[in-house]
Amino acid sequence: MATANTFGPQGWTPDRIGSLQGKTYVITGANAGAGFEAARVFLSKGAKVVMMNRNADKSATAIESLKHEFGGDADVTFVRMDLAVLDSVREAAAELLGTVDHIDALICNAAIAQVAKQEITVDGFESQLGVNHFGHFLLCGLLFDRIEASHGRIVVVGSNAYKMGLKKIQFEDLNFDKNYTAWNAYAQSKLAQIIFAYELQRRVQATGKNVQVRVCHPGASRTNLLNDTASLPMKLLWKVISPFIAQSAQKGSWPEVMCATEEGLKPQALYGPTKRAETVGPVGECPLEPHALDQQTATQLWTLSEQKTCFSWSP
Repeated sequence: MATANTFGPQGWTPDRIGSLQGKTYVITGANAGAGFEAARVFLSKGAKVVMMNRNADKSATAIESLKHEFGGDADVTFVRMDLAVLDSVREAAAELLGTVDHIDALICNAAIAQVAKQEITVDGFESQLGVNHFGHFLLCGLLFDRIEASHGRIVVVGSNAYKMGLKKIQFEDLNFDKNYTAWNAYAQSKLAQIIFAYELQRRVQATGKNVQVRVCHPGASRTNLLNDTASLPMKLLWKVISPFIAQSAQKGSWPEVMCATEEGLKPQALYGPTKRAETVGPVGECPLEPHALDQQTATQLWTLSEQKTCFSWSP
């Protein structure tokens, strides 16, 4: 059953944001798509933006575009980070902590999707699980104290895929060595992100730390998410149908911007587009399926994530 939109029939829009002068937003995967559009909103309100991206050339082009739009004084910078490589995440976090004295929100926006054939990261993870979950788990842990000192937020950008595929974490075969499919592996990675986010919420609430954790999804948005990884048939299919079923990347960015700025949001809630099976439409609270809140799975995933990333943390 659909939840009534507390933001009215038009849903949440960036018009609700006042000045963000003096605030700092860190966004992973911000050189294109929803992450880039989120950066545009923050800069338009006077905030500082730090992009954490893999590709230096694309990042330079994105920054040039943003400075052209908002002026040479626009405070937007770049830290190189490859979420598929845990050592890169560690180096990037150290660089960021050395240059940014507070973080108002870390937005875990970067993702890879529909990887056509099984790929394993240098750290031994199925690539989508490695990038979308393990890389972000480590980054959140490394930056947590700075975010907490700033009374900041962690925004996890999930996907409706969490309620598709196998609807579980396949602990017995995380990498899908026995039966890899692009869809099931992607769905698992996004479910892992969401389960992690709600477990982080629980742990933060239990300790009384000053960090808000919010979870959202972009719906179906016209981005380049599939360009580098999906099979040719999937790319062609998306190219044909996306103009008819998907919204703009700009609107796809609104849920993460909302979760980074809006006051009074619920903790155990999922925010995103609310129409057509939560793929497009006004931004608000979406139905949340109970398997995303399973505490036994969450505890097991947290312990596994600490082991896999060699990073133990107690928020």
